[in-house]
Amino acid sequence: MPERYEYPPTEFDPKPRQSMDRRRFYFPLLLALSAFVAIADHVSKKFIVHHLPVGRSHTVIPGILNITHVLNTGAAFSFLADTASPDVVRRGLILFSIAAVLIVGVLLLRTCKCLNLTCIALALILGGAVGNLYDRVVYHYVIDFIGFHVGPYHWPDFNFADSAIVIGACLLMIEVIRPQPEN
Repeated sequence: MPERYEYPPTEFDPKPRQSMDRRRFYFPLLLALSAFVAIADHVSKKFIVHHLPVGRSHTVIPGILNITHVLNTGAAFSFLADTASPDVVRRGLILFSIAAVLIVGVLLLRTCKCLNLTCIALALILGGAVGNLYDRVVYHYVIDFIGFHVGPYHWPDFNFADSAIVIGACLLMIEVIRPQPEN
């Protein structure tokens, strides 16, 4: 890694600032993680589309885990899926997803100078958002296929992108609640 130069402190920013050298090194790694999530999501959905008809289910762990081919035209947990104007909902979800991708991408670019939980969380969320955005734009729905059950309780079907978004959100929560070291 090239030597880094620390800019001198100013009266408005008393800590020395690092140059972009570290960011240039870590940002591509974080983008690669996001790309991995989006690609893995796409490949897993393609596998389901080619191997399991819509509405069919395959039991992986009886009473706990099923693989079920579901088409979700709504938001999370199929919210707004049965609306009177599905095209308006789809466009709104696409706009929301584009905004989320842009915001998380800018946060990733501006704040991630190292590989910490926050940056990894943002990269996971970005990859998941891109994966689901692709489905909404290309297919007009999101392909969900993981069905999780605990006894009589059923969690709404989800996919690899949804899992990455939830894991990223949990990592952000951990970062928020854990004690931060004092400098």
